[in-house]
Amino acid sequence: MSHAVLIQNPDSIYDDAHGLHYHFPKRYVGMLRECVGDWVVFYEGRAGLNGYTHVQKVAGVRPDPKRPDHFYADLDPAEMLQFERRVSRLRPDGTPYEQRLPPSGGLNASAVRRLTPREFSAIVSEGLHELPDIDAHPRSGPLFDLEEDQSAFTIDRTKVLTSRTLRDAAFSRMVRRAYGGRCAISGLSIRNGGGRAEVQAAHIRPVAHGGPDVVRNGLALSGTLHWMFDRGLIAIAEDHAIMVSHNKVDIATVDRLLHPSRRLMLPKDPRDHPHPEYLRYHREEVYGHA
Repeated sequence: MSHAVLIQNPDSIYDDAHGLHYHFPKRYVGMLRECVGDWVVFYEGRAGLNGYTHVQKVAGVRPDPKRPDHFYADLDPAEMLQFERRVSRLRPDGTPYEQRLPPSGGLNASAVRRLTPREFSAIVSEGLHELPDIDAHPRSGPLFDLEEDQSAFTIDRTKVLTSRTLRDAAFSRMVRRAYGGRCAISGLSIRNGGGRAEVQAAHIRPVAHGGPDVVRNGLALSGTLHWMFDRGLIAIAEDHAIMVSHNKVDIATVDRLLHPSRRLMLPKDPRDHPHPEYLRYHREEVYGHA
C-alpha cells in the first residue's frame, strides 16, 4: 500500500463522483492499485482552491466499462475527512510539500502523483491542524501536538484519521464555523452563559450510513432540531425548503422552531452549501422512517 495525490477540479472533464469514485486514464492504474486500502490526498487546482482539500481511503480499482483506456478508483465514503484548513502546495518556508515539484508555480501535469510517507504526513498534519472554534480561544490538542513531530504523526496517523472522537470534533468545528454558529433551520444564534454558541453539527447522511465528515454533509442545528433531523421528523427539499412530517410534529411546534421563511439558512460560502446528494439520501432513507 502507498499514498498518492489525486488532482480533482470542480470543472473536471472526467466522470468523477465526489467522495464516491475517481475517474482516471489507464497510465495511472498501477499507482492507484498500490493505494488500495490506504489513504490518498486530493488537490484542487485549476479554477479551484489551489490546495490540498481532504483525505480519503481507496476501496478498489475497476475498469471503466464504456472506455477501455480509463478506470475508476472507488473511494470509501465513510473514511472521507475534510481538512480544517486548505493546505497550500508550499510550506511556510516556500518549499513544496511534494519534493519533486518545482517551488515556483507550474504544478506537475500528472493527475496522480506518488507521495512519500513523510510528504503525506506533513500535508495531512497541516490540513488537520486544529483551528479555534468560532467563539473559542486557540488551544493545544492531539493534532497540534502531532504537528510538532511528524515522525510521531506517521506512527499515529491511522489513529488520527480513524478516531471517531477526533473526527467528530473536527467536523463540529468546521460546520459551526461555516454557519457562523447560527442554526440553519431556526435561524437563531443561541449563546450560553459563557458566550459559547449552543448550535450543534448534524450529519445529513448519517455516519452509520457511510456519511463522510465534510462540511457539505453537515448542518448547524440547535439541539432540538438536531434530534428531530436525525430521527427523520424534518428534512430538506431539493430547493432547500424545510419538510416536516406533520403526522408526527404538530403545527404549534413547527411555528415555534422553524424560521418564518421555512427555508434552510445557508452558509455564506457556496462551497459549504449542503450537497444535493446527501440531502436526497436523508429524504429517501431517513425522513419519515422513525
